[in-house]
Amino acid sequence: MPRPEHLSYEACRQRQAAGVAAYWADERSRRAAAKEAIRAGEEQVIGALSQREILIAGAIAYLCEGTKSKPYCRRWRVVFINSDPRLIRFYLRFLRAAGVRQDQLCFRLHIHESADVQAAQDFWLRLTEADPAQFGRSNLKRHNPKTTRLNTGASYHGCLRIEVLRSGDLYQRIEGWSDAILASADRPAQGACEDQHPGRLPSK
Repeated sequence: MPRPEHLSYEACRQRQAAGVAAYWADERSRRAAAKEAIRAGEEQVIGALSQREILIAGAIAYLCEGTKSKPYCRRWRVVFINSDPRLIRFYLRFLRAAGVRQDQLCFRLHIHESADVQAAQDFWLRLTEADPAQFGRSNLKRHNPKTTRLNTGASYHGCLRIEVLRSGDLYQRIEGWSDAILASADRPAQGACEDQHPGRLPSK
């Protein structure tokens, strides 16, 4: 009977490393598939949004990312800034649902001066489908060589600031929607039942 091959320490280490790498390659694929299944399932739970639901979600987005009037600084202007293209697209949909016209909007790019400013502005122009005349002069952030930035490369487009002109009334409406949404935390949900699965929306 032939004697088993004697492996060196280095060969054993390489074989072990290869086995661990193969395990984690399979495990990462399995975990990614499980996460995607959860995400896809919850996307179906939400489904298409009604106009009312768009106003609710948009008001919450504005509450998080929009400018607010303060007791020490009274400003009733609707200004929103964010770097996420999908959130920007949704916010523009929210504004349309609120009755805002495209020509009421003005945009301004906020971006690091070391980035490709023109490419970023072209990106936002395509996404917003705005007229170039609606874009003001870009606000450039000074580059600090001591700082290690992670938001670099072709996927970095800076932040887009969106202001609605003559938006005093709209600001009051958004505040009203936001107040109603936040006040709902003190009231039981309509149609709520104790045996409803946590996190699940009631069936339509």
